[in-house]
Amino acid sequence: MESRSTNKSKQIKKIYPEPLVFGLDIGTRSIVGTVGYKDQKKFNIVAQKVRLHDTRSMIDGQIHDIKKVGEDIIEVKTALEAQLGGRKLKEVSIAAAGRVLKTSIGKGYHEFSENTVVTEEYIHSLEMLGVEKAYEQIVADNKTDVKYFCVGYTVVKYYQNGLEILNLEGHKANNIGADVLATFLPEEVVDGLYAAVEIAGLDVVNLTLEPIAAMNVAIPPEYRLLNIGLLDVGAGTSDICITKEGSIVAYGMIPAAGDEITEAILKKYLVDFETAEKIKMIGGRKSLAYKDIMGIAHQITPKEVADTVKPVVDSITKSIAEKIVELNGGKGINALFVVGGGGKLPGFTDILAKHMKLPKERVALRGEEVMGNINLLADGLKKDPLYVTPVGICLNFYEQKNNFIYVNVNGDRIKLYDNDKLTLFDAAVACGIPNDKIFAKRGADITFTVDGKQRIVRGKTGEPAELKLNGKPASMTSPIQANDQIVIIPSTAGEDATFSLSSLTEMKKTLTFVVNDKELKCPGYVHVNGEVATEYYEVKDGDVIEVCPYYTVAELFKFMDFTPGSKVYVNNEEADEDTKIFENFKVKFSLTPEFSELAVSSAEEMEEALSSKQKKKKKQKNKDEEKSDEKKEANIEDDTDSKEDISEDLSASESHGFSAVEMYSQNLRDREEFSTTINVIVNNCPVTLEGKGSYVFVDIFDFYEFDLNTVKGEKLIMKINGEEAEHFSPVKEADKLEIYWKK
Repeated sequence: MESRSTNKSKQIKKIYPEPLVFGLDIGTRSIVGTVGYKDQKKFNIVAQKVRLHDTRSMIDGQIHDIKKVGEDIIEVKTALEAQLGGRKLKEVSIAAAGRVLKTSIGKGYHEFSENTVVTEEYIHSLEMLGVEKAYEQIVADNKTDVKYFCVGYTVVKYYQNGLEILNLEGHKANNIGADVLATFLPEEVVDGLYAAVEIAGLDVVNLTLEPIAAMNVAIPPEYRLLNIGLLDVGAGTSDICITKEGSIVAYGMIPAAGDEITEAILKKYLVDFETAEKIKMIGGRKSLAYKDIMGIAHQITPKEVADTVKPVVDSITKSIAEKIVELNGGKGINALFVVGGGGKLPGFTDILAKHMKLPKERVALRGEEVMGNINLLADGLKKDPLYVTPVGICLNFYEQKNNFIYVNVNGDRIKLYDNDKLTLFDAAVACGIPNDKIFAKRGADITFTVDGKQRIVRGKTGEPAELKLNGKPASMTSPIQANDQIVIIPSTAGEDATFSLSSLTEMKKTLTFVVNDKELKCPGYVHVNGEVATEYYEVKDGDVIEVCPYYTVAELFKFMDFTPGSKVYVNNEEADEDTKIFENFKVKFSLTPEFSELAVSSAEEMEEALSSKQKKKKKQKNKDEEKSDEKKEANIEDDTDSKEDISEDLSASESHGFSAVEMYSQNLRDREEFSTTINVIVNNCPVTLEGKGSYVFVDIFDFYEFDLNTVKGEKLIMKINGEEAEHFSPVKEADKLEIYWKK
């Protein structure tokens, strides 16, 4: 006996090559087990067993009695193994009912810093971003403690730079997007299905959804360009799928199907559930004999059954039609395919067509018509709408091998739905790590305009998340398996964009004018939001910048801090304060009366006059040092000292890049005021400012050594008492000043 069994088993393995796929449709009214294998484009069914539930262990597609369903599965499994000549079944593919299904469309979006070629990795990340957004919506709408798992998704549309595209891979884009239809199941439903099959000693190798399984058989991909629907009418639920433009665009269900019709019969005729099922499927018979619960015999005709169930069928089909229109964006569809046992009720599709406002031929049962690629090798089988979903469950095994696995992420045990394509990114999403902690985040951009044209300075990109898989460096696309140890150190945000006017190519660093026959270099400037700004100004978001390639006469003398004694001429023409002075323009003006004693008419003569006074300084030096404290406090200096100080300033100005004319005009103003002395702190060093009536920030360079000629960083920082300052910001007694290069 043992030898025969072994030989028979070997013979079966030879006839039915590996792998044999075991699909189990655990329905409300029955359990259908199917075993087969794929040969080229055909799926061959070699064994099948249907087991009707003899109790209400399942209601509306959900397991209510795990132990009883497990025992029914054992019975189906045992019968199939017998049909296979004793071959043992250890792995199974299953499907969950649409009753507990939730769907959401998530919009994935990613912007590149520059035009970039889209790779498969970018597309996968984009799809996962869409799944994440869909999950966030599910969580936001969930008012219970139920935890949901994503058990599959479909990309409805891809976008390249905002425009729809069928396939992103290989294209260049500044940004990409995707509308992702993701499906979710409650944890308790999944756990219930797993627990039931485990009682039968089976391991789940693939989990799908009943509407997806039915769709794979009833509506092949080439039909999905049309706006059509699939309806799987079971015992507890009527599951709906909608296709359009090549994609599945919606899933849905109503919790009403064949059992509601059966219940209407049992209430009308006082029979048990099993007898009511037989009456419901009276089909083409002339009549059917039955006994009610009182033991009284009756005869019933198909017309009487149809009249009894018509109100219930009308209510169910109306609800189905309304749901289909809702799922299709408020519009009707072009055709509807019906599968499942509930749809076989005489007249069901005709009433449904009326509510769908479609011709009867556009609402049709799909059985033999859609099973052309199915070979029935087992005895007693026929192609029937009842078997579309069970066959679809088997075929889904070849599409994707799904299961739940556990991985460890940063010390936490995470449960994942394994679609045989799990990556480290999936684990990050499942454990709640937000997207901005996974991908490097760029700092804030600065958007501004220069002479009416918009410019953008991008923020710096931060560091991406540091990833380790089982102790080794990994990436977000690294595949993961059960029990993997994953460490995710969150990404960092980059620095916000910075941009100073010194980096503006249109802005000239200096403008050179010829003032009283002497070259005068003035710092270039622009208007920012209507105000004058120097090269050290840090541009802010929204700034409006206008480049000025000139000075006005008023701006020139404001910069020189000097008021001319009489008329001003620009290029030998009399000018007013609004006259524009461009590069290399010539400016002439006369001296103030206070310096008329010098009898000079140009800056060069002024310097010569001051130079002749240098000798006097040496003779007076000792006397100057012995001046009384009272005289020093009043800052009273004789004429000799003033001239000598001016001469010294002129000499120093050349070393700091300031022209003699600049210092000349500055000192002219100084003599008009009563000079004072103030004490300030510069970079934590005490500094005394003297020789002027008032002081601005740039005055410290005459008393504090600081190299302005060599750029030693990205930006020159100037502060007064901790606040940002400009070149001509006023300086007062005891102010704390800072100046340094920002690196």
